Amino acid sequence: MPVSPAVPLLRVRELGITHDGETTPAPASVSFDVAPGEVVLLLGPSGSGKSTLTLALNGLLPQAVPATVTGSVEVDGLDTQATPVAELSTRVGMVFQDPDAQLVTGTLLDEVAFGPENLRMPVAEVLARAEEALRRVGLWERRRENPDHLSGGGRQRLAIACALAMGSPLLVLDEPTANLDPAGIEEVYAALAELVAAGDRAILLVEHNLDAAVGFVDRVVVLDHDGFLAADGSVDDVLRGRADDLHAMGVWLPVSTIAALRLRRAGFRLDPLPLTPDELRAALDAEPALSAPAPAGVSHAPLPAASAIRTIAPIPDAAAAALRKRHESPNSGSAKRGGDAPLIRVRSLTLRRGRTEVLHGVDLDVPRGAFVAVVGANGAGKTSLIQALAGVVSPPKGTVHVDGLDVGRADARTLSSRIGFVFQNPEHQFIAHTVFDEIAHGLRRQHLSDDEVRARTEALLERFGLTAKAESHPFLLSGGQKRRLSVGTALVAGAPVLVLDEPTF
Repeated sequence: MPVSPAVPLLRVRELGITHDGETTPAPASVSFDVAPGEVVLLLGPSGSGKSTLTLALNGLLPQAVPATVTGSVEVDGLDTQATPVAELSTRVGMVFQDPDAQLVTGTLLDEVAFGPENLRMPVAEVLARAEEALRRVGLWERRRENPDHLSGGGRQRLAIACALAMGSPLLVLDEPTANLDPAGIEEVYAALAELVAAGDRAILLVEHNLDAAVGFVDRVVVLDHDGFLAADGSVDDVLRGRADDLHAMGVWLPVSTIAALRLRRAGFRLDPLPLTPDELRAALDAEPALSAPAPAGVSHAPLPAASAIRTIAPIPDAAAAALRKRHESPNSGSAKRGGDAPLIRVRSLTLRRGRTEVLHGVDLDVPRGAFVAVVGANGAGKTSLIQALAGVVSPPKGTVHVDGLDVGRADARTLSSRIGFVFQNPEHQFIAHTVFDEIAHGLRRQHLSDDEVRARTEALLERFGLTAKAESHPFLLSGGQKRRLSVGTALVAGAPVLVLDEPTF
């Protein structure tokens, strides 16, 4: 692990931030340092203030985003509240949670060159930086395309390339792999590893996909639900030593660690606690409980083969129970599907984005009561397909039918009564000035009484952990809170089809 110098690259002291219109700070009071060459992982439950903290590191908050800030942030010796954002951009490279928030030009090459150009660098250096950054994220061959033609994962990689091209000593990444497929995640972390290998740059990383990040980071800083510093230490000390506390707090852990915690509760020792698939595999191979009788009252279910451990993704207990109940019930949707016409019927669906054909003659049936996952690599057309199903992108007439309705011929009001849609970016669907009104809007359109609207809205806010944010503006929520709100608004209307694009991002 790098040794901290006398003067850290990033110095955060008792930082508290309260957005305009809010009364509670998030973060509330946080202090930590980041040294050159360090990779620091910032964790915390949804709403703890992680993304807000990152916006204070390059002066965007409070200089561009109104807020009350207590404490201090210094980057390379500069006070981020007093130093212009333009000057701080040479010290801090940012990748936002939503890549669309930072893409402004007409081609990928222009996008990556935009930052260095504004630093008035020589043309040859600008082009060299742009090419190197685009190659690192696998986008050089598409450099002449419009960023709008990229998938969500492609735009995420482009935003990372823009930050890399700036050459800033501190790189701040807010959920950099959220929209990437496994191959894209490996490419991004390989590029970042090369970047910090020289030892003169530091990375502050906000990430939920810890399986990819755990081998990359040096230190872990954790915020609690109230925005206070809960932990600051090595990966072993924090993720391995305090895993139970973090899991109870609502902090993301590596999938292998979550699986190991559940196995521990079933009677397996697994000490030290595994953080990676390889560690979990080795721990299971060495586990005496595999050959010993099960503890009293515990029945050991067959464990997965070691080769399958990498794919373990534990389902939340409540969701697993609901799925079991649904499949075991003699009146479940699966039992009734046999003679029913499909709720969604797609025939010969071909769709173009600009000049590019993204869907090619797709045929698909979705029966009533089904829970269907659409998977594929970045750019495969997943978002295009579900947008066509919901009429967000109008499909050719006669190709998509939902409950007998031709989606290509239907108006928006009719579609909204049949299909609830959750966008990949939740902000794309917010229309009200408070979280309460955002939920209540769909109910009011059904001409329900005020009392029923209030009761059902309050119940859904409680279900999604948003009661305390009822009077907040939706755009002031954390990324996770925005996502929960977007799913809630789609659920509340009661449409027979629910279509969700990255619902747990």
